[in-house]
Amino acid sequence: MKHEHEPRIHLYDGGAESLMTSDQFPDRVSLLPGAGGKISPGERLRIMWGQDMLRDLLDGRYRTVICGVNSHDNSHGIIAQVVDLMATSQWTAKTVTSYARMFQESVSVHAASDKEPYVLKFDLDSVLILGLLRPLGRDHFTLENLEHGFQTVAKMLHDRRDRHPVASVSFLNARANRLLTRDGVEPSFETVLRTMYNSGFRGDVYPAPASWRFGNVGVFPSYPFPGGLERMRAGSS
Repeated sequence: MKHEHEPRIHLYDGGAESLMTSDQFPDRVSLLPGAGGKISPGERLRIMWGQDMLRDLLDGRYRTVICGVNSHDNSHGIIAQVVDLMATSQWTAKTVTSYARMFQESVSVHAASDKEPYVLKFDLDSVLILGLLRPLGRDHFTLENLEHGFQTVAKMLHDRRDRHPVASVSFLNARANRLLTRDGVEPSFETVLRTMYNSGFRGDVYPAPASWRFGNVGVFPSYPFPGGLERMRAGSS
């Protein structure tokens, strides 16, 4: 039964709601309620819409962050920004690349048949970087690489409370370590989330900045998405 007098919530002081209508801002998202039902721990990926990963890392909100790394040049990757900004870091973009190259050259000789990508650890004292190493001879990651990498990451995080909370980049819209399908295009954000989730990862995921250009499309705050989405795709009302 609906109450006669619904409580009114004010978002801003001074009646600023009228000044902040969403259609005035080209970069925005339309956030929808997440899945309901029974609440169980460790059963979702949290999607960090509206949050700045670098600022959150500097504020000490995470113990571990997951991103890509390569053995050629990491100066344009997010790992370079992290190691440069963290006050406790003894790493630089050049030393990260040098270590990745040394590791890759070593495994190419001694463990060439192992499953890639490898996950490299960069301990910055205040935060641990788990870097998925881009396979040798490729200029991008594949979804198979992402799956194998996050299976390893999930094992490295299992029963290690000292490595939580943990966050990951989405691997989309990357400058240094792109993620491409077999057709040579970027997968959807949903495909990335599904791959991470099915590999056992249960941390936070930061969407790519380009995701803010879809203000007319509803997005969810966590994955798996509500079951209603599948029913809509199947044509149910």
